[in-house]
Amino acid sequence: MAELLYDTSTIGYHRVSVGGTEMFYREAGVSDAPVIVLLHGFPSSSRMFEPLLPLLASRYRLIAPDYPGFGQSEAPPPSRYAYTFDHLAESVGQLLSELGVARYALFMQDYGGPVGFRLALAAPERVTAMIVQNANAYDEGLGVKWTGIARYWAKREGNTAVLDAFLSRDGARQRHVGDSPNPRRYNPDTWIDEFTFLSRPGTREIQVDLLYDYRTNVAAYPHWQAWLRAHRPPLLVLWGRYDPSFIVPGALAYGRDVPDAEVRILDAGHFALDEKTEEVATLTLDFLSRRLRER
Repeated sequence: MAELLYDTSTIGYHRVSVGGTEMFYREAGVSDAPVIVLLHGFPSSSRMFEPLLPLLASRYRLIAPDYPGFGQSEAPPPSRYAYTFDHLAESVGQLLSELGVARYALFMQDYGGPVGFRLALAAPERVTAMIVQNANAYDEGLGVKWTGIARYWAKREGNTAVLDAFLSRDGARQRHVGDSPNPRRYNPDTWIDEFTFLSRPGTREIQVDLLYDYRTNVAAYPHWQAWLRAHRPPLLVLWGRYDPSFIVPGALAYGRDVPDAEVRILDAGHFALDEKTEEVATLTLDFLSRRLRER
């Protein structure tokens, strides 16, 4: 296994205008090293990667953006910025172009999957590897809560119960703790901060649009799977077994399309970095040290 080093160099915090919208990103590591782009989930931001960045920074250049409408990035109203996954991916792609990043590995968590797969389909030659952390691409990975969300997709107007649960404080907690038998290991500040974010003026409208647009991701699963079969990227799948949203069969399904995928089921939840930061870092470093040499 790769030796785990802690790089205490300062993480840089940056802002840049992308297509008229100010985007925030964290950057760490060696400027001329291979790049890892870390794509966050809902309702998080690049802040979720703060514990991981120092553990990868001694060997890689790390870029972790906040999507428009998330974290420290600008959150223009939906009348000025279309909150679709196509548009989020376009904004991230423009950011990488602004930074002169031509090739990169993708580390994708939750919403990072739909953003990352769109980047990969648009420019497969740029993707050197994929690390998937509870980012779903298969029907069998959808937990029971998606049945209610599918009803919202079918009838958007008046279906407020689904939205209220999705954006609630209890929903934020459940995304972290999930079905874990070790709830005391989870820091409540995490979901309280996320609920505070969700309560900001204008955020509900943004997140409602994205939740509705998530149906396009489920419809795109066959296309993502075909891309995986055609390109066979070096693929590491890290999956928290206590995630009620994206369940373990979704992790195992990646092996159908990429037979040499490395699949690791972790004793963690949807946000595996909550309690398995060092394990995620060690597995990522070991995987990239072996598989990037093969490219």
